[in-house]
Amino acid sequence: MSRDMSCIVLAGGNSSRLDNNKIFTTIGNRTLLQRVACVVSSFSSDIIIVTSKGQSFSDLTGHLRLRIVNDIYPGKGPLGGLYTGLVASNSFYNLVVASDMPFLNQTLLSYMMQVAPGFDAVVPRLGNMFEPLHAVYSNSCRVPLEWLIKQGNLKISDLFPVIRVRYVEAKEIDRFDPKHLSLFNVNTEADLAEARVLANRDMSDIK
Repeated sequence: MSRDMSCIVLAGGNSSRLDNNKIFTTIGNRTLLQRVACVVSSFSSDIIIVTSKGQSFSDLTGHLRLRIVNDIYPGKGPLGGLYTGLVASNSFYNLVVASDMPFLNQTLLSYMMQVAPGFDAVVPRLGNMFEPLHAVYSNSCRVPLEWLIKQGNLKISDLFPVIRVRYVEAKEIDRFDPKHLSLFNVNTEADLAEARVLANRDMSDIK
């Protein structure tokens, strides 16, 4: 499965609730983007970084097949970034994650890939809440995504009724990540402070 899997990292956010570009902030001994890229690189050497503007990612040059692409439809948010990543991908299935998720869980992601065959998307669901930026998407989603963009509808959840979705429910997530830290996003200074505490705690446990 992983041999026909690309990894798409959405890094086009403007960090409006933080003072700088959050993907370059440090948690533990690595930046947010480094932490994300390190996890997804275990699944594929083809990592696509989608950004809203030309940026330098010199701290990731060790990934030989790292590709940086700019949004095809600028200003269309995560939905536009998802579409751009799928267009750039050479794989049928694609692991898609946001660049602000510092505690991605390899076993959970692997499980999501394993259940993907036969579906257009695999998406975690906690009650009525979806996690569309921690998901697996097939390239068959490109056409309906572009249709949504041209309609001015930028809600990724509106894609789900028109494709075949395999939802990963809370009880499944609990098997691999009972605290649901893999779905933790850094959006505010408070989130960043909490992430640093959690990362330091993990490093202490390892020692």
